[in-house]
Amino acid sequence: MMATHRLNSMEVKKMNRNAIYRYLYHRESTSIQEIAQALNLSLPTVTQNLKELQERELIEETGLFESTGGRKAKSMACNSVARYAIGLDVTLNHVGIVIIDLSGRIVKNVRNHFPFANSEVYFQGVGKLVEDFVEECQLDRSRILGVGIALPAILSDDRQTVSYATVIDFKGGSVRRFAEFIPYPCVLSNDANAAGFTELWGEQDIHNVVYLSLNNSVGGSIIVSNQIYAGQNHRGGEFGHMTIMPEGRTCYCGQKGCVDAYCSARILSDSTGGSISEFFRLLREGNEPQKAIWQEYLGYLVITINNLRMLYDCDVILGGYAGAYMEEYIDDLQALAARKNTFEQDGTYLRVCKYKLEATAVGAALELVTEFIDSI
Repeated sequence: MMATHRLNSMEVKKMNRNAIYRYLYHRESTSIQEIAQALNLSLPTVTQNLKELQERELIEETGLFESTGGRKAKSMACNSVARYAIGLDVTLNHVGIVIIDLSGRIVKNVRNHFPFANSEVYFQGVGKLVEDFVEECQLDRSRILGVGIALPAILSDDRQTVSYATVIDFKGGSVRRFAEFIPYPCVLSNDANAAGFTELWGEQDIHNVVYLSLNNSVGGSIIVSNQIYAGQNHRGGEFGHMTIMPEGRTCYCGQKGCVDAYCSARILSDSTGGSISEFFRLLREGNEPQKAIWQEYLGYLVITINNLRMLYDCDVILGGYAGAYMEEYIDDLQALAARKNTFEQDGTYLRVCKYKLEATAVGAALELVTEFIDSI
């Protein structure tokens, strides 16, 4: 009986500590009294937990609040640099690397031209890129939680191996190939899921969202109650392989008429030697070939967006290489989406991604941050 009771009290203590940390996490600074009141905990409970969190350097005193008559209350805040996480975005031709702190802030990011190869030399090279990057950032290695590795691939149930990959030659590949040369805990993520996760990070009011990733291959993620819905076979959100044109263009997967064959960022950048920024620069200047390509692209994109709205009835976020440039066209896109919609005359459910830079790598790193926060 006693062991059960002790376990329960330890569990309660952990729950209280976690609730206190999370309360601080979402605020710039607060007082002991405010925490106790908001969480309905006694002052001694809050004080004891804050002491423990402070000893672990997870929170810090940031000064004193103005007095309201009695002693000035101490102001407490999270120490966002107590730990760091590294995120990798592995693509066919590049490796993007970010380091973020516990608040999700990007400390530093870099993108290396480093074509994927399923070889020892490649994984050794990625390990060196990570180590050089950590060295450059002059971080205390003991504060690094690990490395999240995002891949354009479908993962196994336990997310240790790759069950399907055509963009990179890594089918059947394991996280161990990376971990062999990276001296930190490694976890794999699907690239579009990682980017979608980033978009919802820190959002207090939005809990369900569909993220459409318009990279050189089209993907996406479905987020329900702030959790990624991966599906029965970890293929949830593979929007690039929905059919929008029966017997249409051939997709890289071998099927015809897939969204990917009409909405991939390549459709735009192929007209400018592979440069998406150059495509949007010429479009802005009113160049004819780009205008025609854009009009056709929008037609297919809006069909895809409307299908997603009909299926999930929640906000749709456009991301990826192409999505990052769509801020200035969002009014047109919303108007087109509204026109296509059976039920509503308003397209404001459609939004553009917040993270224009390395969203995928950030999302891969945030998984480690989430895990760490859960463990506090």
